[in-house]
Amino acid sequence: MKRVAVILSGCGVFDGSEIHEAVLTLHAIEKSGATWHCFAPDIEQSHTINHLSGDVDEHKRNVLQESARVCRGNIQDVSKLHSEEFDALVLPGGFGAAKNLTDFALKGAECSINAHVASACRSFCRAGKPAAYMCIAPIIIPMIYPKGTKGTIGNDSDTAQAFETMGGAHISCPVDDYVYDQEHKVLSTPAYMIADNISQAASGIEAMIKKLVELA
Repeated sequence: MKRVAVILSGCGVFDGSEIHEAVLTLHAIEKSGATWHCFAPDIEQSHTINHLSGDVDEHKRNVLQESARVCRGNIQDVSKLHSEEFDALVLPGGFGAAKNLTDFALKGAECSINAHVASACRSFCRAGKPAAYMCIAPIIIPMIYPKGTKGTIGNDSDTAQAFETMGGAHISCPVDDYVYDQEHKVLSTPAYMIADNISQAASGIEAMIKKLVELA
């Protein structure tokens, strides 16, 4: 049975993993006949948002501990993720991908990426194993793959420009589809970058994950 590693970035759309995207991803992996295991960096969140009020919360939260909420504790520190133990990789979106896995939300195209997350993603790239990124997480693609690698964040012009400034080749994509860079075995789908509801997000995620598992 194929094994898929999933990198999470916390719990909650505004400061961590987008929970719908994360759960839809895990469900799609199982529906495709594969198994999953989650990972996240063992670091403090850049900040915490009260998802009821939208205000900044002064409480400190740990990305790994928060991510464990999403997957019922079936998770490890991303520093322990080794590509030889898995057949494919997935990164759901949510602002955590732009705040905790990277600092894209703060620095835009001049951003950097967490060292352990980068190491894990690059190991799948070097091994020629397929990887999938959704929502805002595809902004990581130009940090990992060679210049000109194709990807999508949907159709937001500013984010697409940042993607290209960083070295990627942005492809506009509808919510129910995905972009596949065949040369580098990397997939991406817009999900909640443009989805209005769970069903719309699911349409692209399920199609992308099905292709990912086929490639694995």
